[in-house]
This record gives sequence, structure tokens and C-alpha cells, in this order.
Amino acid sequence: MAWRSSGGSNRDLVENLWRNNLITHPLVKEAFLKVDRAHYAPSLPYDDSPQPIGHGATISAPHMHAAAVEELLPYLTPSSSSSSSSLAPPPRALDIGSGSGYLTHVMAELVGPRGTVVGVEHIAPLRDLGEHNMAKSGRGRELLANGRVRFRVGDGRKGWVEPGEEEEKWDAIHVGAAAAEVHGPLLEQLRAPGRMFIPVDDPDDEEDGGGWGGQHIWCVDKDEKGVVTRRKTFGVRYVPLTDAPNE
Repeated sequence: MAWRSSGGSNRDLVENLWRNNLITHPLVKEAFLKVDRAHYAPSLPYDDSPQPIGHGATISAPHMHAAAVEELLPYLTPSSSSSSSSLAPPPRALDIGSGSGYLTHVMAELVGPRGTVVGVEHIAPLRDLGEHNMAKSGRGRELLANGRVRFRVGDGRKGWVEPGEEEEKWDAIHVGAAAAEVHGPLLEQLRAPGRMFIPVDDPDDEEDGGGWGGQHIWCVDKDEKGVVTRRKTFGVRYVPLTDAPNE
């Protein structure tokens, strides 16, 4: 139903995603309504389609961002398991291949005032683009100023360790480019419990690839004991998670 989800405004787009069951949780819908895609997409911001943003990167279609957030939602929102929410560790989310910054902002609306979202790009101008786009709105400037959102340059295959927070891990990891494998540093940096949403190359799976270039989304969970399980979901076509280009 993704092809029916485009709209004439941000609200139209989100309502169509909701009506077509591409967004199913009220918290996800609320977060998407707070983030105007026009600040992040270079053209046709309310079309449910991917668009190039330069440097060989794209901003994914809104329904793909919705799928990622719905899968990661239990690990993006502040925990209610403690009798005092102030005792629960605030959510920490890592957005690898943050690109335009759109999904980084959406996740920031879910982690709560004590949470943190870090967007990592291996191309410095794309890191700058995400921060520039977020600064287009008053809400975005607030999130940047209070440190709830941070943009960094680094090799996403190695994850990210924030300076001064070396002991901290990530509750939720979103990878916005196709990896050759589920890289070890990402698993190591995933909190127990935690979840990763990652497109992975699957070149030997031609039949299941269904014309999608042999990539599938994997949801990788680590439970409280550190046991890792992997769930293969749907076929996709993402740009590759690679080295930064030579300047």
C-alpha cells in the first residue's frame, strides 16, 4: 500500500501511512507528525518514495522509515518497568547512515527528554547536511542545543562510541545502508536487551531476493543474558555501507 501513501502535506502523508497500516502504533504516528519531511527531502517531500540527497546517498521512502521505527519502538521509548522512571536508564539510539537527518529526528521524538540519538555518517558533507536540515525548525534547533541529537563522522561498520560515554551501549541501532554482514562491533555495542534494524546483502539468495538485489532487512535482538537472535524479514534495495570516497 506504500504507493497510495503520498500526500499533499506532512499530515496527509502520515495519515495515509496510518490508514494503510504502514504506521500502526500511535506513538510512531505522533512522532512522524512532529517532523516535517519538507525540511529533509530536497523535492517532493510528501511522496512515499526515496530521493537522492547527494554523494550517492538517498533519503528512504517514508514507509521504510516507518517500518524501522515500528520495529525499534520497544527500545526507543523510555522504560516503564521501574517504579520510578528516573531510575531507568534513558534510551540511547544510534542511526548509522543518518543522511538527511530525517529518521534521526523522528527517533529523537521518541527517546524522551533524557534520551540520546547519535547520527553517524562516513561522508562529512552528509553529516553537515543532517545537522543543517534539523536546524531548519525550532524543534530541531532545540534538540541539537540540548544534546538529545548529535551528528558525527565515522565508519558505521564500526558502530560509534561517543567520547566520554565509553561504557554506554545502544538500546536501538538503525543501519540505513546495506551491510555485507552484521558487523561484530555493532553487536558488541548493542545493549542487552537491545535491537538492531539492518539491511544485509544476501547475494546467494536469488530466489528469495525477489528482484530486490539480494538484500533483506534483519532484526537482530540481544536479550538480557546477551544471547543474540536474528530474524530475516523483507527484501529491500539500499545503497551499500562502504568506505568513504577518496577526496
